Amino acid sequence: MLKRFIPKQYVPTVFDISIQGLKDAGIHYIITDLDNTLVAWDQANATEELEAWFTHLRKEGFTIAIVSNNNEKRVKAFAEPLNIPFIYRAKKPLTGGFNQALKLLNGRKEEAVVIGDQLMTDILGANRGGYNTVLVVPVKPSDSVFTKFNRIMERRVFSAMKRKGLIEWDQIDSRKR
Repeated sequence: MLKRFIPKQYVPTVFDISIQGLKDAGIHYIITDLDNTLVAWDQANATEELEAWFTHLRKEGFTIAIVSNNNEKRVKAFAEPLNIPFIYRAKKPLTGGFNQALKLLNGRKEEAVVIGDQLMTDILGANRGGYNTVLVVPVKPSDSVFTKFNRIMERRVFSAMKRKGLIEWDQIDSRKR
């Protein structure tokens, strides 16, 4: 059961993901969460650094989509200026939002990676759907009211995985709130 929560890769930020590593793994499609993965949950727009990252990804041949549990207004306001297709109210950890995004991108699961900051929604859902996964440390150390319960459960899952020797990451301590 715990193995469903284990990402293929764990990095501090999206900027620490190896673009060459993705290419070497045959990845062409990036499906990413929005809140606390790309920007703080209460930040409306992309930073200049994030915009540059998206531009670089596109130049390297990647296609990007955003899959978020947030509402249409929030996700649309962020994604449309960046010309990124999106799925809102994705109901993660259900797999439908990821599959919908992949369909928008005309991609295959083997060629896609899902990036997110939450074990309980992003990683669990993507793993259940058979996707490659990358877990990032949340951009902001606080969360919306809706995410706080997930973080409590996430800490318990991390502890259980660590006890059972399923993970070795030192960064786990940086996720504590």
